[in-house]
Parts: sequence; structure tokens; C-alpha cells
Amino acid sequence: MGKEDKATWKANYFIKLTQLLDEYPKAFIVNVDNVGSKQMQQIRIALRGTAVVLMGKNTMMRKAIRGHIENNPALERLLPHIRQNVGFVFCKGDLADVRESILSNKVAAPAKAGALAPIDVFVAKGVTPLGPEKTSFFQALSITTKIARGCIEILNDVHLIKADDRVGASEAALLNMLKISPFSYGLRILQVYDNGSVYDPSILDITDDALLSSFMTGVTNIAATSLAIGYPTVASAPHSIINGFKNLLAVAAETDITFKEAEQMKAYLADPSAFAAAAPAAAPAADAAPAKAEAKKEEEEEESDDDMGFGLFD
Repeated sequence: MGKEDKATWKANYFIKLTQLLDEYPKAFIVNVDNVGSKQMQQIRIALRGTAVVLMGKNTMMRKAIRGHIENNPALERLLPHIRQNVGFVFCKGDLADVRESILSNKVAAPAKAGALAPIDVFVAKGVTPLGPEKTSFFQALSITTKIARGCIEILNDVHLIKADDRVGASEAALLNMLKISPFSYGLRILQVYDNGSVYDPSILDITDDALLSSFMTGVTNIAATSLAIGYPTVASAPHSIINGFKNLLAVAAETDITFKEAEQMKAYLADPSAFAAAAPAAAPAADAAPAKAEAKKEEEEEESDDDMGFGLFD
């Protein structure tokens, strides 16, 4: 009976995974190392309504995907990434929003001896709550200290653990004594599956503005290359037209040839003073109002002085 129940459970799991692969066009492949059952429950609750989390044994996930490749050959791209402790987060909405929800669910954790450090760990200089009897821990880690008011003081900032290194027993003990929880654990996104394509999650950091900027840089380079070698392209055509128009204006300026677009230039060359007089005409008009106000103010001051004079000699 137990074997039948287990077989039924496996069959139901295969059906559920294939249904999710058909229903959801997008998914994250996530690593769940150091994620406890309570934290996983909180992540499921946070993603409810926007995404579905499915975990399972790698062999079962591979078997289910291989059995469904006939219906969706693009699923074969997922197989190389199903290794170690991984699972799926299926979604239909915006991948960037779902990723933000996944990464925001992290829990602080202390350093454990033998664990791989996901980040660099630094201990800041300053007075610690530890007494002189704990000096041996600092000496074992070559950390310079002194005794200040009965407590150990760290003299310099210390790079205690490097990323991807194993946490030693002494480092873990020191961090625990200092009550420092340097790590935070949650679902770690490894790959993104999007309508048959599999790519690195860093691709989601590329914004529309960044794409437009890169595209315009390429267009600029094509235009510059085309102009340099004299090979016309769509990117260089506007520049070629402008340069040709400039040449036409130069010819019109030196000869009697004229056309509508060159009339203003010819008029300017014939009488530059007319344009010079028109340009600053607005400036005196703008200065007229402040000058008038200043004159009125001086007149009021003179009247005030006259009134003061009559009062004195009456």
C-alpha cells in the first residue's frame, strides 16, 4: 500500500509540474540552500497570487521535463540548470517585480563553522562588550586589540571572512560573541526561463533607457563609419544631406546663384548691420522699465528732501 501511495504521489507531482510548465510561460530557477521551512512558508505567502513555488527532487524534475519535451522542445534548455538544491518559481507577470518580491524575503543568520560565506564580512574597529579573558580569540585571528576600561577594543577594521570562503570555527565563535549575524539567506535566483529562453538574472537589470542608449551609440558609430568611408547608409543619410546643403550654401555665397533657402544668408552677407541692429533691439526695451522705476525712485527721494527743508526753515 505504501508503494502505491508513493507512486501515486510521484504521478501527481509529474502532472502538477507539467501543468505549471504549460500554464506559466515564465519561471525562475532558484537555489534554496539555508532556507528553512518557516521562511519558505513566508515566501509562498508573499508570492501568493503572483507566482507559484514548486520544489522537488532533481531526478523527479528532470524526469517530468524529459517526458514533456515532445510537447515543448524548449524545455530541454532547463535540464542543465537542474542541479544541487534548486526549485522553480512560476509566474505570468513582470519578471522584475516578482524577482524583487523573492529577493526581499531574506532572514538574518549567524555565521556557522564550515559554511560558505556568501559575502565579505568585516568587523568594525571600536570597543567591544568582551572582557580581557577573551583576548585569545582575537590573537588567534591576528586582530590587533587593547584593553580599554576593562573591555577589549579593536584598533582597526578587520576583513574577517572573504566571500565564498569557508567560515572557520574561530571566526564563527568571535562573531557569535560579538552578536553579529553577518549573513542573510533567502531564495537565490540562478536562471530565468522566459518563453523558451534561459538567461542570467542580471539581464533583468537592463532598462529601456539603457537599451535605447546602446542602440543610439551603435547608430552613431555606423553613421561615423559610413561618412568616413563614403558609403551611404540610413544612419548617415541625414548627415550627408546636411553636409550637401552646407556646400550649396557655400557655393551660393560665393556666386550669383540663389535659391529660397539661401536668400536669408545672402541678405545677411549684403547688409550685416541690419541683423546686428535687430538683435539688441529687445534689450533696451527690457531695460527701460527698471530705468524708469529707478528714475521715479530718485524723484521721490528729492521730493522728500525738499519737504524736509521747508519744515526746518518755517
